[in-house]
Amino acid sequence: MKCVDDFRLRLGKHELVPIMVGGMGVDISAAELSLEAARLGGVGHISDAMVPTVSDRRFKTKYVKDKLQQYKFNVANSDKSVVQFNMDMLAEATTRHVSATMEAKRGPGLIFINCMEKLTMNAPKETLRVRLRAAMDAGIEGITLAAGLHLGSFALIEDHPRFRDVHLGIIVSSLRALQLFLKKSARTGRLPDYVVVEGPLAGGHLGFGMDWAQYDLATITNEIQAWMKAEQLDIPVIPAGGIFTGTDAVNFLEAGAAAVQVATRFTVAHECGLPEDVQQHYFTADEDDIEVNQISPTGYPMRMLKSSPAIGDGIRPNCEAYGYLLDAKGNCQYIEAYNREVALHPGAKRVKVMDKTCLCTHMRNFECWTCGHYTYRLKDTTRQNEDGSYQLLTAEHVFRDYQFSKDNKIALPELISSTA
Repeated sequence: MKCVDDFRLRLGKHELVPIMVGGMGVDISAAELSLEAARLGGVGHISDAMVPTVSDRRFKTKYVKDKLQQYKFNVANSDKSVVQFNMDMLAEATTRHVSATMEAKRGPGLIFINCMEKLTMNAPKETLRVRLRAAMDAGIEGITLAAGLHLGSFALIEDHPRFRDVHLGIIVSSLRALQLFLKKSARTGRLPDYVVVEGPLAGGHLGFGMDWAQYDLATITNEIQAWMKAEQLDIPVIPAGGIFTGTDAVNFLEAGAAAVQVATRFTVAHECGLPEDVQQHYFTADEDDIEVNQISPTGYPMRMLKSSPAIGDGIRPNCEAYGYLLDAKGNCQYIEAYNREVALHPGAKRVKVMDKTCLCTHMRNFECWTCGHYTYRLKDTTRQNEDGSYQLLTAEHVFRDYQFSKDNKIALPELISSTA
């Protein structure tokens, strides 16, 4: 029986362990996690979600404070069209985050950045262009285009000197989405270097409707692979979503996948950006504690723990400080939902908003506990401490378990004495 280490992912001149750690925002796929994946010979992702906010936390910058100060006059106004991101600031924040990660890189693997089209930031095209180009300027080795179809993304960077040097890939959840992207990007004369096929069991935002349970990752992956073969396209296909063991990964690799993308099991690693108290919620979750809901202002369904503090919280929109989901006209579905509840409950000190959430604020505060379908199995990947809590893992332990495990087995970590 084979293990993941019997296969290799070939990207350009690189031959890699076929394990890609997904780019979970906001700084959940922290630099430390991506660096471990690269050190071990795989591919690690950082995320460009809310990069100015991440920079403030990591590098003590004051981007959020300065932006709030500039637009403080507009806090009580429902019209957020005036709230614009400073492009130089956005480029600077992206550059700082990417550069610091790349400078710390060791080992034979690669560092990519996950770039979300749905972060529209009140200027969708302009802010996306700045984020993409700044990451390339800062030395990123690859960009995974996520959370959207990215029909125009290649065109935004085709004149960049590294356009044919940086590994460029896209996440899709259907053959049709891939076909649309390839058709739109054809005029740039450049194919994606890899395609991540994200299935319905993935964490966070899903590329499906609320009928997500009717779909299957293996079926979608097979359909895309068959179409590529018929079109004589030699693009690595990387399935993602619900690949919980090394054996799960091998099943895809033996069926022709170039690698697998995994994330859920790394949410409980020391190197993950989640606070430890939140990680314990992931460990203790049961299957019925996980739901797919529609509270995201992006319009995408989202999988998370039912106990997420973000669900039902009616905080005032924080667009002047954040505003990452404002569309080109300065609108956000949460603002509409919040204003509706305020109008329905005049005089209330705090309203409850059940159908949408202020995603920017809650992701920034680690209060929107997005997760993969198999999060309820995380407790079976570690040991329980005497106090009832669960032992965190190292990213290396999880990576190596994927790399070398067989027979659907999961290696438990070494027992850490409570008196150590």
